[in-house]
Amino acid sequence: MKKVALTVAVLALGLAACESKTENAADNAAVENAAEADANAALTVDNALDAAGNEVSNAGEAVDNAADAVENAAENATN
Repeated sequence: MKKVALTVAVLALGLAACESKTENAADNAAVENAAEADANAALTVDNALDAAGNEVSNAGEAVDNAADAVENAAENATN
């Protein structure tokens, strides 16, 4: 009977230890998932900023092209 009681006690302690590790693993997974979500959000913002910068650059090129067209038109009008 003592062996059975001792076995039950050891098993109970083992299960309790596993439960704690399981909870820690779940907490760690939640933290990792949140960190990954934050990293993905930062990457999305970075990509959006790059796209906005490209659009500004394209707009600047369009202004330069328009200025060149006006200059060419003025030059052609005098020739």
